[in-house]
Amino acid sequence: MKARTGGQILADQLAIQGTDTVFCVPGESYLAVIDGLYNYANSIRMINTRHEGGAANMAEAYGKLTGRPGICMVTRGPGATNASIGLHTAFQDSTPMILFVGQVGRDAIDREAFQEMDYRRVFGEMAKWVAEIEDARRIPEYISRAFHTALSGRPGPVVLALPEDMLTDLVEVADIAHPAKAPSIAPAPADMMALEARLAAAERPFMIVGGVTWTQAAVKDIEAFAESHGIPVGASLRSQDCFDNRHANYAGDVGIAINPKLAQRIKDSDLLLVVGPRLGEMTTQGYTMIDVPNPAMTLVHVHPGASELGRVYLPDIAINARMPEFAAAARAMAPGGVKAREGWVMNARADYLERIKPTEVPGPVNLGKIVSYLNETLPEDAIITAGAGNYAVWAHRFFQHKSFRTQLAPTSGAMGYSVPAAISAKLTMPERTVVSFNGDGCFMMLGQELATAMQFNAPVIFIIVNNGMLGTIRMHQERTYPARVHATTLANPDFAALARAYGAFGEKVTRTEDFEAVFAAAQASGKAAVIEVVVDPEVLTPEQSLSAARKQGQKT
Repeated sequence: MKARTGGQILADQLAIQGTDTVFCVPGESYLAVIDGLYNYANSIRMINTRHEGGAANMAEAYGKLTGRPGICMVTRGPGATNASIGLHTAFQDSTPMILFVGQVGRDAIDREAFQEMDYRRVFGEMAKWVAEIEDARRIPEYISRAFHTALSGRPGPVVLALPEDMLTDLVEVADIAHPAKAPSIAPAPADMMALEARLAAAERPFMIVGGVTWTQAAVKDIEAFAESHGIPVGASLRSQDCFDNRHANYAGDVGIAINPKLAQRIKDSDLLLVVGPRLGEMTTQGYTMIDVPNPAMTLVHVHPGASELGRVYLPDIAINARMPEFAAAARAMAPGGVKAREGWVMNARADYLERIKPTEVPGPVNLGKIVSYLNETLPEDAIITAGAGNYAVWAHRFFQHKSFRTQLAPTSGAMGYSVPAAISAKLTMPERTVVSFNGDGCFMMLGQELATAMQFNAPVIFIIVNNGMLGTIRMHQERTYPARVHATTLANPDFAALARAYGAFGEKVTRTEDFEAVFAAAQASGKAAVIEVVVDPEVLTPEQSLSAARKQGQKT
C-alpha cells in the first residue's frame, strides 16, 4: 500500500466497482475526487451537465437502463438540493443510484458554514441510506456498502457526503477486493407449489408485471409462463417494456388513463398475480381498484423487497423474490389452463388492440397518429423517454414496447425527466435510437441539457408537444374550477429556433402529414434534434377536449 488522497481512494473504488460514467456538476467541495478520476479519464467518463437536476436524472436513468447504480456527484448546499429531484425519482422508482455530495470541512461542521447542510436529515426519507465519510481510511468500506445497499432487496438510492478536507487527507488503506453484486432472492418451493394450486383453480387469472430487477431473460420467461397458463397480462405504470406488447397475452398498461375495460377485467379476476410492482397509488387507481386491505380476489404478490409485501394489501401468497429467479421458477411450472381460459385471454387482447387505434381529435395535428407512425417504423430496441404531463398519455397508449428496457419514464411523476434521461440513454447505449417525448412545460424544466447533448455528441431526437399550457393541471383546473383559468398558461420560445441556437437540428410541425419527412430529416442530421409539434390547445387527451373538461366541471 502507498499513501493516497481520499479523493483518489474514492476514484479507485469506483473503478473497481465497474463504474464507467459519472454525471456531475463540478464543485470546489469535491475537487479532490475530480482529480482522482482524472487518472481514469480513458475508462470513466465525467459528464458535466448544466444543472444538478439534469445530472441526477441522468444517473437515475442510467440505473434504470443498466440495473447498475447510476453515479451522480454534486457540490454542497444548492448543488445537493438541486439534485434532490433525481434522488426522489430513484427512491419512488426503486432505481439503484449513488449520490455523492461535497461537504464542508470537518472543522466547520455544525456551525452553519458556507452551504452546510446535514444530509442525513435532508435526504433521510429520500434514500435507503445516508452517511457522511469522516475518515478517508473507511472509504472502501463505505463504497462497498453503498453499492450493496443500492442493489439489494428493493433497489434504491444512497447518499454519501464527502467532507472537503477528508478528501485531501493522505492515508494508507486496502482497496475493496471485488465489485458488489445483488444477492439472489429465489422463491420458496412451497410458495411456488401454493401458486400452482391456486392457478389451477382459477377461472379468470390476471397478471400485472412491472417494477425492478427484470432482465431480458426474465421477460422471456414470464411471457412463456403467461402463454402456457392462459393468463392475460398488464404492465404497471411505465413498465410496459417488461412484456412484449405484441404478445397475444398482453392486455395493456395499468396506470394513468387506464382502459376502463382493463380496469374492470382486473376487478373481475379471481386470481391477481402481481409480479414486481409495489401496488402503489397509480397502479391501483388511487387504491380503489383493489380493496384495502383485503382484496376481493386471491392476491399473489411477488416483490424483491420484503417490506413491500403486505404493506397495503394482504396477499394470500407473499413471495419475496427477484424477477429473474421468480420468472424462471414460474416458467418451469407444468403448463395448464390454456384452453379453459382462451376466451378470457382473447377478449383482453381484443380490448387492447381496439384501444391503441388513434382517435380523432380537434386541430391539424393528431398525436395518436404520430406515435403510431413511430411505433411502426422505429427499431424494436428504440428507447422512448417521457416525463410528466398529458402528452405522455399518447406515448404510453399508442406505442408498443417490443423488447426489454425500451421505456424510461419516472413513476414518481416528475417533470423535466425526459431530456436528461434520453441523453443518458444515448450516451450509455449509443447504438440505439433514442426518442424523447416532452411537453412544452416539461421540456423547459431541464431543456438546457440540450447543451450537454451537443457537447457529448448524443444525437437524441426530442419531440416537444407545444400547446401553450400546463395541460394536465389545466385539465384538472377546468374540471374543478371551470373557466377560472389561472397560472396554467405558458409563453414559450420558438423551440425549433432555440434548438438551432444550440447547434442542434430544429424544425416545427403543424400538420400530421408533415411529421414523417421532418422526422426523417432529424434522423439524417446525425446530431441532437428538436421537433416542435404544435397542437391545438383543445386537445387534452386522446378522448377529452378542453371544452369537454370544462363542461364536466360545470356539471359537478
